[in-house]
Amino acid sequence: MLYYLFDYLDKTYDFPGAGVFRFLSFRAAMAIITSLVITLFLGKGIIRQLLRLQVGETIRDLGLEGQKQKQGTPTMGGLIIIAAILIPTLLFTRLDNVYIIIMIISTLWLGFIGFLDDYIKVFKKDKEGLRAKSKLVGQVGLGLIIGAVLYFNPNVVVREKVDASHIVVKQQSNVIDDLDNSEGVIFSGVNEKSTKTTIPFLKNNEFDYAELIGWAGDQKSWMLPLLFILIVTFIITAVSNGANITDGIDGLATGTSAIIGTTLAIFAYVSGNTVFADYLNIMYIPNTGELMVFMSAFVGACVGFLWYNSYPAQVFMGDTGSLALGGIIAVFAIAIRKELLIPIICGIFLVENLSVMMQVSYFKYTRKKYGEGRRILRMSPLHHHYQKLGYHESKIVTRFWIVGIMLAVLSVVTLKLR
Repeated sequence: MLYYLFDYLDKTYDFPGAGVFRFLSFRAAMAIITSLVITLFLGKGIIRQLLRLQVGETIRDLGLEGQKQKQGTPTMGGLIIIAAILIPTLLFTRLDNVYIIIMIISTLWLGFIGFLDDYIKVFKKDKEGLRAKSKLVGQVGLGLIIGAVLYFNPNVVVREKVDASHIVVKQQSNVIDDLDNSEGVIFSGVNEKSTKTTIPFLKNNEFDYAELIGWAGDQKSWMLPLLFILIVTFIITAVSNGANITDGIDGLATGTSAIIGTTLAIFAYVSGNTVFADYLNIMYIPNTGELMVFMSAFVGACVGFLWYNSYPAQVFMGDTGSLALGGIIAVFAIAIRKELLIPIICGIFLVENLSVMMQVSYFKYTRKKYGEGRRILRMSPLHHHYQKLGYHESKIVTRFWIVGIMLAVLSVVTLKLR
């Protein structure tokens, strides 16, 4: 909203300083500062309100050190995170941008599903919360909507690379941008619909999902959107569940999400900027630079929430926060065509998810084969395994953050490491 206000003041009255709102870097800085302020000051009031309502976490006895002391700690703190993301987004982004619209929808949608889960646990005294099938239906529903928007919306486009050695660029041409680079690549000046995405570590690093159904012939026209939407739905469901599982000890999911968010903000900025996209020889996606402002608010919200969520936590984010964080990361990565980097960027979420899957699968297999279930880990998810080994949770969280930073650096390096 402030973007439109100051844009109007700049164009109509030449208001001093109003033009600064046109710069992404300024609005991103304002978004991160605003989200930090909201989290720190609004968060304190929300925590007091949660305590007054006795919205305390019910802790299952898993035999972990320090676990009983967490009993009664306020949950539903994800409301703080969501507020700190959405308020700066509404203030500083261009709300007519399709990518911003889908990010707002994703935040509200998964935040609402998580809120229902927490509400049932806390107020209905049902430890199971929202049934897994109901939660899955909600995640799939969002995936279908986001997949359909990204596939069919005319504003979700890319500019294809064109081999400069085969084209003579005319000075006044409106077909080709005169953006040559050392590798002989320029961008078409025409926005085009595409199902291409980025493959890390490869020189010609673009992959078209249409290649997966190259055998379909005339059936490709209806199979391609179906395939694309299914892939989007799978990614959103997997990453949101991964973040949900990671949220098991103080500060782990919050800090990890902040690291991931910073990495994705960098990708959004370079992908939406013709100069950087040209220099790095990566896919240029018009209008995605605006997403950097949204992700700045996201990072600020996560870092600010750590003020209260770091060990010993004064508040838990609950599913209200964890499902929203995971969903935001997934949708964001898909929007900037970096979803194939998710196993690296979200390596912590992936390992946590896999640890649960392996533990459950192996337990069921050995019970069927030997009559009693056996375990690979002392406890899953992986962070609880290290707790069982005697590591303090603050040490586990810090080391997971370090691994997350290493994965983030590796992800950024893929921009040129091909």
